[in-house]
Order: sequence, then C-alpha cells, then structure tokens
Amino acid sequence: MSARRVSILGATGSVGTATLDLIGRAAPGQYKVVALTAKTNAAELARQAIRFQAECVAIADPAAAPALQQALKDHPGIEIGVGEDAVCEVAARDADWTMAAIVGAAGLKPTLAALRQGRALAFANKECLVCAGSLFMDEAARCGTTLLPVDSEHNAVFQVFDRAHREAIRSITLTASGGPFREATREVMARASRADALAHPTWEMGAKISIDSATMMNKGLEVIEACWLFDLAPERVEVVVHPQSIVHGMVEYADGSLLAQLGSPDMRTPIASALAWPERMAAPVERLRLTDIARLDFEPPDLTRFPAIRLAREAMEAGGIAPAVLNAANEIAVEAFLADRIGFLDIASGVEQVLERSLSDADMPRSLTAFEDVFAIDHRARQMARDLMVERLTHS
Repeated sequence: MSARRVSILGATGSVGTATLDLIGRAAPGQYKVVALTAKTNAAELARQAIRFQAECVAIADPAAAPALQQALKDHPGIEIGVGEDAVCEVAARDADWTMAAIVGAAGLKPTLAALRQGRALAFANKECLVCAGSLFMDEAARCGTTLLPVDSEHNAVFQVFDRAHREAIRSITLTASGGPFREATREVMARASRADALAHPTWEMGAKISIDSATMMNKGLEVIEACWLFDLAPERVEVVVHPQSIVHGMVEYADGSLLAQLGSPDMRTPIASALAWPERMAAPVERLRLTDIARLDFEPPDLTRFPAIRLAREAMEAGGIAPAVLNAANEIAVEAFLADRIGFLDIASGVEQVLERSLSDADMPRSLTAFEDVFAIDHRARQMARDLMVERLTHS
C-alpha cells in the first residue's frame, strides 16, 4: 500500500504539532507529508519540513519569509511559498488527507482550497462552518469531500452518530469544561486579567481558543458548527458543563439510549481518529481508567455569566449573515482583550453590540449567496467591531 499523502494547514499550532507527533510515531512509509503551512513561526515550520521531508511549505506573513528561506537554504528540495495566496496554493496540492487547523476566519480560503480536492478533510477550524455553513457543506457535497471533525466534541459525536438511522436521533450533546471561570462570579470575571483567562484547567490550547473557552464562546461556535455538520436544528444541539472533560460528546436516540464517547483530555485522540479513519491507530495518550476518576459531574451552563452561548444560538436561529458577524466581532474582541484594551466581560457585550449594529448597517451585505459574500461580511463586521472598541476607549 502506498503512503497516505497528508498536508497540514496551521502546522506550528497545537493541533498541527499534535498531528505531526502522531505521524512521527506511525510505521515508516505509512504517511508522506506533502505541505505544511504557518502564519509566522518560520523556525518551527522549517524544523518540521526538514524532519518530515515535506514537499513544500508556505508562510502567511511575508515578514517571516527571510527567516524561513535562511533555515531551509540547505534543503533546495523543499519548495517555499510566501503570503496568503501561497498558503492557498499549497493547500491545493494533491493530498489524500488534509488537516485544516488555521485558527479563525483566516482559515476559510485555504481550507476551501483543500476541500475542493474531493478527498478527506480533517478540520479543527470551526469558523469555516460558523461563517459559511450552507455554502461550505454544499461545496463539500459537490466535491465529494469526506469531512472529518477534529474538535474533541464533534469528533466524539461523529464516532457515535448512526447515519444509517439518523431519523432515530433525538439530540446531540456537546460537553464543556466550563473554563477557568466556571465557578467565578461576574465581579471576579470583570476583574480578570489576560493570564487569568488563559489559565485553562484542562486543555492546553492557543491563546485565542483559550479565551473563547473562558467566555464559553467556543461552545457557542461549536453549537453552530454541529448544526451544520450533523444537519440538526439548534434546539437539538445541547450543551452541558462537564469539568472533568472525560465525556466529550453524546447522541440521544429515540429508544432512550444515550451513546457517549469518553477519553482522556488529549487532542491526539480525536486527531488520531481522523488521521486513521476509517481505521484506528495507536495514540500515546493516557489510558482512561474510570476507577481513578471516580466521578463525573454535569451541570447546565450559566447563560447569565456566560452569555456567549445565548448569542451564538440567537445568531444561528437568525441565520443569514448573523453567524459570520458573530465570529468576526468575537475575533476582534478577543484580540483587544489579549492586548489589554478591553475587559473580559467586554468581549461578549461587544459582540452583542456589533450584532445589533449589523442589522441596521446599510453597507453590510444581507445574504450569503457566494463565498465572496462571506469575506465581505467578515471584513465589514471586523471594522464595526474595531470602531466599537475605539468608541469604548474614547468614553472610558
């Protein structure tokens, strides 16, 4: 059997490095790395490319190009691309399996380039479905692409979702750790620092996703993603807080059965599930021993302290441009918080204000009929969010 050709978009992030860790542990000749991309981390991208003998690499930030070229000067067999267009070009390189792990709406264009190959697309970029749900799913169907979710919750549901009897499915449940402020009061959250919000109790993630987990916007975005991925109405996608992060997702059936996927909180498990699909592969994760855990706790999310889940549900129910606006506004608000320009509670309140303003903005496109509409909405919503941050700083 020939080696499975794989590409990794966002190779230097947590998901990308975990994917390469699994590939590095696999039997020799099982996988062949085609393309790797990164935003700015030239040193790590070069190291990965050399170790895995990648055919090509691309770095999105032109300022990082000289460092990448210097690091690969003794490896002329590795092609180098620079800029966002180059990232899309290498994403379109012939590959049997692509990991799409570029964070945020910036990942939409390269993920689309990979999707259009009509092969297997493993995606940790939920924003593709949040911003362009119907368009993205239609394009995947048109191209015959197999979508393999990598988010631990969606991968869990994917593993226990009986597509042959989907009429018997009542609902699915996504679990949430609750983040670092699960038991915090609104007063404590109002004073939260960047370091406080980044201190996730269970998972090791990048800064943006860590903040999304702290606000629970991550779970709101995941609800939208799940609606599109599993073709379910929002009311059939439930959320429960589960601080142990052992049960990752559940599917409820008409006969009363509730099927769940359990595993240690290690992203290499869902990545391995997607990488080896439809087979299974060994992953170097801690074995789950229920007697050591002793208990599993579940509680409903507090929508007063964590309004982001409500905002996401309202955006999904409103449809049209609302989810794309929600995502763009959130990305700008998280950037502002990480730069110490706004408070923690200002993230969700700012997103809500941008959503409200978008309804009356004459310059905002009103519908999604093509991917160009998504990019226009994303651009306009980001500008609205930046304007709002300036207003808040001016009046503070």
